[in-house]
Amino acid sequence: MSRTRRTTVLFASALSALMLASCAQEAPGGADAPPPADAPAAAASEYAVDFAARGTEPFWRADVKGTTISITRPEPPEVVATNAALATAGTTGTWTAQAGTTPVVLVVTKGACSDGMSDLKYDYAAELREGDAVFKGCAFPLSAEPREGE
Repeated sequence: MSRTRRTTVLFASALSALMLASCAQEAPGGADAPPPADAPAAAASEYAVDFAARGTEPFWRADVKGTTISITRPEPPEVVATNAALATAGTTGTWTAQAGTTPVVLVVTKGACSDGMSDLKYDYAAELREGDAVFKGCAFPLSAEPREGE
């Protein structure tokens, strides 16, 4: 590559970088500007907390803490799925992980839910898939676990 060509490529690269840097909005004083008032909220914010889901017939519970999904049932052993990744779309949060070679997927959707056995009120419905097995139930953020009489 000729010297003139290298200089042109370097100049074009530097100019592109400067143009991209100038696209960021700044607030007075040089700080990052807040998003516009009509900007959509961060997609994962509602689900970016520890969650739990549980169901009956058969009884099961799944706890999402960080990047781990722990599944418990009356009969052991507990199943632990690691490296859970969260994806969101609209009112649904989906965690996908692996328990050994078994895929684990927990789908939580905003909406009233009843476990069919108690008077507890849940704000989320849940579907847990462990390999080919599918379990349906209700879900809640761990910080807001439903209690009898509430």
